[in-house]
Amino acid sequence: MVRRIVLLLLLFFVFIWEGTIVPWLIPDAMHGRLIPHLAYILILFVSIYYHRHTALVLGLIFGLLHDVVFYGDMIGAYAFAMGLSAYVLGLLFQSTKAPYPLMMTVVLIGSLLLDHLLYGIYLVFGLTREPYAWALGHYMFPNLLLHFVFALIICVPVRRQLEEVAKLRRRAAEEE
Repeated sequence: MVRRIVLLLLLFFVFIWEGTIVPWLIPDAMHGRLIPHLAYILILFVSIYYHRHTALVLGLIFGLLHDVVFYGDMIGAYAFAMGLSAYVLGLLFQSTKAPYPLMMTVVLIGSLLLDHLLYGIYLVFGLTREPYAWALGHYMFPNLLLHFVFALIICVPVRRQLEEVAKLRRRAAEEE
C-alpha cells in the first residue's frame, strides 16, 4: 500500500514539475514545440511493469488534469488519449521483466501514439488546421526526443519500484 502511495505521489510530483520547472529548462526557441508529458511516460512504465488497468485509470486521471490545467480548449481529449494509449500498450507489451530496449520502444510508440491521437481529435473537432507533415516535424518528433531522454533517466529506479509493487501484489494474491 505504501509503495502505491509513493507511486501516486511521484506521478503528481512529476505532473507539477512538468508545468513549473520544465518550461524554464526548455530553450526559448523550442517553447511552442516541446510539450512535455512526463507523467504520461511514468504511466507507460506502470502499464508495462505493473498492470494495464491501473495505467488506464492513471491515464484518465492525469489526462483530465492536463485538460483542466494546461489545455482548456476541449476537456477530455488528453484523458481519452492518455488512458487509451496506456491501456493498448499495456495490453500489447505487458511484462514484469521487460528489458530496457523494449521499454524504450514502448516509450517511443507511446509518445507518437499520444501525439497522433491528440492531433486526430483536434483535427476532427476543428481545433487545428495545420497539416500533418507540419505537426510531425514541429512538435511530434521534438516531443519524442524529450520523452525518450526522460525515460532513459528514470528507467532504472522506476522499474525497480514497480517490480517491487508487482511482487507484493503477487504475494497478496497467493496468500488469498
